[in-house]
Amino acid sequence: MPQYSIKVKWGKELFPNVEVNTEEEPMLFKAQLFALTGVQPERQKVMLNGMILKDDDWGNVKVKDGITVLMMGSKEEDVPVEPFEKPLFLEDMNESALATALQLPAGLINLGNTCYLNATVQCLKTVPELREALNNFSGGLAASGSITIEPAQGITAALRDLYNSMDKGSALPPVVLLQMMHLAFPRFAEKSEHGRFQQQDANECWTELIRMLQQKLPAKENPVTSENSGQSYKPRSLIEQYFGGTFETELKCMECEDEPPTKGKEDFLQLSCFISTDVKYMLTGIMNKMEEQITKMSPTLGRDAIYTKTSRISRLPAYLTVQFVRFYYKEKEGINAKILKEVMFSDKFDAFPFCSNELKQKLMPMRNKISKYEHNTEGQINYCEKKLDNENKSKNMKTEPFSFEDDIGSNNSGYYSLQAVLTHKGRSSSSGHYVAWVRYKNDTWLKCDDENVSIVTLAEVMKTKGGGDWHCAYVLLFGPKIFEIPDEDDNEEPSPK
Repeated sequence: MPQYSIKVKWGKELFPNVEVNTEEEPMLFKAQLFALTGVQPERQKVMLNGMILKDDDWGNVKVKDGITVLMMGSKEEDVPVEPFEKPLFLEDMNESALATALQLPAGLINLGNTCYLNATVQCLKTVPELREALNNFSGGLAASGSITIEPAQGITAALRDLYNSMDKGSALPPVVLLQMMHLAFPRFAEKSEHGRFQQQDANECWTELIRMLQQKLPAKENPVTSENSGQSYKPRSLIEQYFGGTFETELKCMECEDEPPTKGKEDFLQLSCFISTDVKYMLTGIMNKMEEQITKMSPTLGRDAIYTKTSRISRLPAYLTVQFVRFYYKEKEGINAKILKEVMFSDKFDAFPFCSNELKQKLMPMRNKISKYEHNTEGQINYCEKKLDNENKSKNMKTEPFSFEDDIGSNNSGYYSLQAVLTHKGRSSSSGHYVAWVRYKNDTWLKCDDENVSIVTLAEVMKTKGGGDWHCAYVLLFGPKIFEIPDEDDNEEPSPK
């Protein structure tokens, strides 16, 4: 591998021992320079032996160990703002410019088959508790006092910085996060025979990204919880707290009635919806996975036997991820082929049927409160979708907590609202195109197709159920249903702040 250790001079600063891989596009080297200097790649002018380095091709630039590369460029805050812009009419704008004019969230530029990463980033951005935890993360790309980038540290810092840059409202390439992902997971950096990055599985990217954040984002402390509260679930990270659930499992041997069932517990960060010929609805696919038959060694019979494995949820997270298992390996063709079958889902989800009896009892107080209010208001229950601010919330209403008092990040009712859908268009996981569909405000949805962000309707999102070569739902993210009731303690005169 053509990897070199070089020096980079930027102004009065000199950075020794910068690693360069000339098999990767120069844009990824510029991402490293951004990590070191804070100068955005598009503001960099990198010179070597009098030649300027391009973004996509090393050209005739020759790199060898120990050479010094000159970089020129200023940080964004150091550059004066152009005082005048020529007027641009809406009809003359492309989708990216139109999204900026309408103050829509920023898109992400595709760096060559990186739509799987772009779609994952857009879906996870809808979780305000994750954004808050990232903003509170003070680490840099490398641990303090070290020049070596540790994968979880680098990815967490890169995602934080990317979200902050996206908040400024214009499309940008996720170069630093992509570089961190390549360092942590070399398979994501694989290239085709034409030198372009190969398409990757978006759910694998989602899983690995979450796993990295799990190592670096600490769990929120609950001031209500005490050592004597009897709390059984003690998460080690914010990811486990808000995305993690627990199964109670039971294994029963179908070939030996005398063998006692084996009970256990399993943690999960996703539910799986397996798609078979009889599965028409997401609920059926989930339940089939939670009541399955497996083959394992029977200690009683002394041979392999068929067991029924039953799983029930004993802890519901605030944010529930459901993966549609649409891909399977076709050995003859050597590809992960896609199941195009139509599977219906809704923008509302009730997890109650999948819960253990003990959890069902814990969920009932909030469910009864909701049912009582629904009855008192003649069925006009007042639900609202979770958002970062409550500026439109009536002063006469109060928001019920969505978590149990002693378990921050849990779901105390079993009710969920769809807030993001990651779709795939194509015939295999290693080809095609990934897109994110995210709830924006109330019932307004956005289609985030790389740098192009456009407004869509819920009806368009529901069309991603599959059944053809159009966008098929692959990963669904449900958030907690927020319930508002009249505030009986609310006074006519607001209390002083």
